[in-house]
Amino acid sequence: MDHEIMSSYKYVLYIDEAGDDGLTKIRPIDANGASEWLILSGYLIRAEHENSCRDWLDSISDKIQCQSPIIHFRELSPMKGTRAAELLASHPARAFVVASNKKNMRGYRNERAAQAGGKQWFYNWLVRVLLERVTEFCLRDCASTPRSEDKVKILFSKRGGHSYGQTKAYLEWLRLQRDPVLKKRKIDFRFLSFQLIDYIPHYQDPGLQCSDIIASAVFRALNIENKNRSIDAATKLAPIMARDEFNEIRDFGLVLQPTNPQILTLTAEQAEIFLHYGFSKRETAQDRGRFDQKR
Repeated sequence: MDHEIMSSYKYVLYIDEAGDDGLTKIRPIDANGASEWLILSGYLIRAEHENSCRDWLDSISDKIQCQSPIIHFRELSPMKGTRAAELLASHPARAFVVASNKKNMRGYRNERAAQAGGKQWFYNWLVRVLLERVTEFCLRDCASTPRSEDKVKILFSKRGGHSYGQTKAYLEWLRLQRDPVLKKRKIDFRFLSFQLIDYIPHYQDPGLQCSDIIASAVFRALNIENKNRSIDAATKLAPIMARDEFNEIRDFGLVLQPTNPQILTLTAEQAEIFLHYGFSKRETAQDRGRFDQKR
């Protein structure tokens, strides 16, 4: 019986991240702070393609002449990284990205969220935002009539410092809420089973390495401290970036946090990838005059 439950899923979602969730000190405000961005990626495939990920990744590795069987995007040159993203986008999958700029959250603590999500409430909040969109996409894929076997198997890339038990507890807390704080979207729990959520090191599963390509490509587009900063790899993901019911990637396949442009302080370089995927200049805070704006 347990085997039947574990085997009953229609989708597989691989979740990885780039950057970190530290909020006490944040670069570039603090020289020795945590990363300015935390990027959470979701790589969604049908269960029938689960065993194909190894072949896909091996093909990518071979074509970019990667010396290791394990692809670490951050170690790839800009040219190889762009090619890896382009090759990944040729396979049947959907990519979801939540990009959180943390400067406005420096030193912030959300007591309500912390009560529900524990010490890693910020990371759990972004998982929530991601799963809201993933399950909405799955609902449309099932023609709005999901069956009991149309579950999503979720694999997290295991990182030091994270308690994935806390993430599961947070999701269970959300499931029991009748009146969620966020009204626009909510996780469709018909697609989730806690028996189908696991976390393993990124090098042990090719699907997680595919998700790493997505997270790190967007991080490379946003990390202005990186001398190799480029949006090229992130733009190559366009064929698999998830779209909403209006065929828009903006705020669905690619989410920008915070959503209030009044508290955003993005550079023109950081705004590039969001503008490319359909965000407006107003949404990326590029339409207002600033005292530090260069002419």
